[in-house]
Amino acid sequence: MTPSRFVAMQWLAVTVVLTGLLYLLAPILAPFVAAAILAYICNPLVVRLCAKKVPRTLAVVLVMTGLLLALVTLLLIMLPLLEKEISLLIARLPQWLDTARERLLPLLQQWFGVTLDLDFNTLRNALFSRWQSSDGAQVNLMPWLGAGGAFLAQLLSLLLIPVAMFYMLRDWHEMLALVDGLIPRHWHAKVSEIASEVDVVLAEFLRGQLFVMLLMSLFYVLVLWLVGLEFALPIGIITGLLVFIPYLGMMLGLGLATLAALMQFAAFGDVVLVWVVFAVGQLLEGMLVTPWLVGQRIGLHPLAVIFALLAFGQLFGFFGVLLALPMAAISLVLLRHAHRRYLTSTMYNKP
Repeated sequence: MTPSRFVAMQWLAVTVVLTGLLYLLAPILAPFVAAAILAYICNPLVVRLCAKKVPRTLAVVLVMTGLLLALVTLLLIMLPLLEKEISLLIARLPQWLDTARERLLPLLQQWFGVTLDLDFNTLRNALFSRWQSSDGAQVNLMPWLGAGGAFLAQLLSLLLIPVAMFYMLRDWHEMLALVDGLIPRHWHAKVSEIASEVDVVLAEFLRGQLFVMLLMSLFYVLVLWLVGLEFALPIGIITGLLVFIPYLGMMLGLGLATLAALMQFAAFGDVVLVWVVFAVGQLLEGMLVTPWLVGQRIGLHPLAVIFALLAFGQLFGFFGVLLALPMAAISLVLLRHAHRRYLTSTMYNKP
């Protein structure tokens, strides 16, 4: 066996072992991956604080505290809105049940010959008493907590994220130096060059995504206010800030807006108008704003952005959509280097 073939076999064995480990450890890797992403995003802020003579550990604590305060602020905006909408929903539910009994049941019997013998008064009283006994927004969590181990495992995973993030941020440079020391020396220059380009592209991606969040927040707040929705400000802010999680932000915002519209508007056409706002917003964000503000910054054509979202979503589901653009940006850097290498190869130049 030639030396080059032996080296290739060694790298193949390492790749197989690492792939197997990733497969076996996949169930516990999620909090570490989330912590690594958050640490990468927050590291520039820590570096800026350190440049102002702030100790690294203190800078990490300050940045993580700011991130926690931002999350708490978002929850303080969202939870009162949810509580008020649920309270209004429970208050109006008896009226809706009476309307359903007077209008819907006769139509079912007339059109489909279906006769339903439902005691709406009992159902209405049970729901109302249940809500009163649970003290408004407080609910009985014991049946939910009965899931036991699964719930505890999820809770521990969430608690592990800030712990892992703290140590990653504090020892960021040491971990990078460790990884750098593992790179074979004859590959070091090229790997460092690619890593630098990837870092620049990901930084542009984060800036572009921030502009998308701000622009979509402004869009939803303004347009929902124009259609007369009472909770336009909190719903618009929540929907816009969560657009970085594809579909989740739109679905959460649509659900909150639908509840608010049902509580506020008497005509169903006004509720449909709110749905149209979210449909237009989703089209603008997916087909125009993200390709324009993110795609151009990372050097991807708008069609490539749309294709990346669809392709990664098809291959990896929700997390594929979430990581589609940064992974596409990394792939773009690798393809650029592969293209330059191909143009100088004998495969391309050999007569």
